[in-house]
Amino acid sequence: MKGKQVLLTGGTGGLGRGVTPVVLSKGAEVTIPYRSAKEVENLKSLIPPADFARIKFIETDLTQEKSVENLVNSMERVDVLIHLVGGFSMGKVNEYEFDCWKKDFDLNLNTTFLVCKHSLRRMLENDYGRIITIGSRGAVEPTGQLAAYCAAKAGVVAFTRAIADETKDKNITANVVLPSIIDTPSNRQAMGTENADKWVKPESLAEVICFLGSEIAKDTSGAVIPVYGKA
Repeated sequence: MKGKQVLLTGGTGGLGRGVTPVVLSKGAEVTIPYRSAKEVENLKSLIPPADFARIKFIETDLTQEKSVENLVNSMERVDVLIHLVGGFSMGKVNEYEFDCWKKDFDLNLNTTFLVCKHSLRRMLENDYGRIITIGSRGAVEPTGQLAAYCAAKAGVVAFTRAIADETKDKNITANVVLPSIIDTPSNRQAMGTENADKWVKPESLAEVICFLGSEIAKDTSGAVIPVYGKA
């Protein structure tokens, strides 16, 4: 990935704080959209100054198409898209608010559509691109009280594979990674640390993502790759 222009969404979040340093270690030039300046400062504390200088931060609302379009157009080119943005809330189907359902789809599926749509547009200009999205184990093994999240992530899987089919005659790939529980500070806070040693480490997930984002992964497209740890 040395010298590649990488759009890394969610780079300042819990997963992103593990993935971003690994992507930078591969020599990439990285653009990260952000909403909170505080999260940028938190990321800065984890990355050596020389690597941090290879990040361009752009304030962006990934749920708004014009904002995403401006983000993508600001880049010299888009060689690699790594879309980490996502999140969930819990609740039984018969009690779940429709507004919460729509929020889950906005965050997990609609942002995926927007960043993939506009990144793919730029990739097609150069006949080169690597798209990596993040699904969830719940996309293929759905569980109760996470219906909206699982349904949205199942949509991410189907959407990513559809892109792979559309680009099969191009030098563009699209793959989706399915983590189980990721060992992030927010998950430790929400679920405790008793089983944290079995969760997927962000750095481990990052290595899978970086392989899929590399030139040598040109023959891998439409793959749905489980990264479940020991859980």
